[in-house]
Amino acid sequence: QLQLVESGGGLVQPGGSLRLTCAASGFSLDAYAMSWFRQAPGKEREAVSCISASGAFTNYADSVKGRFIISRDKRKNTVDLQMNSLQPQDTAIYYCAALYTACTAPTPDCRSWGRGTQVTVSS
Repeated sequence: QLQLVESGGGLVQPGGSLRLTCAASGFSLDAYAMSWFRQAPGKEREAVSCISASGAFTNYADSVKGRFIISRDKRKNTVDLQMNSLQPQDTAIYYCAALYTACTAPTPDCRSWGRGTQVTVSS
C-alpha cells in the first residue's frame, strides 16, 4: 500500500494562514523529492512548491513566493506546506506527490499522489 494523505485544508478568510500536511502510508519519503500541486476549478494544475529529498533545496511558484514555506520532517515521514497571507486565488484542491525526479527536472515523474485537500479562501 503506497499512499499519500493530505490534511489541513479548510475555509479561511483572506490574509489568514493554513498549514497542510502530507503523510505517507506504507513507504518512506526519505528518498524522494516532494512536491505540492494545486488545481482550481476551471484552471490547469499548477506546481506550487518542491523540496529535495535531503530538504536542502526548495523552490516555489512565483505566485506563492514569500507567502508559502515547504518543509519536511524525516522523523514523522511528512511534508508540510505553511501557507500565509492567503488570497482568494489560492483557493484550490491541494495535492502532494512523491517524485522519482528531482525538483529541477523539466517534467515531474510522480510515484504517488494524494487525494487532495480543499483550501477555500473567502470572506
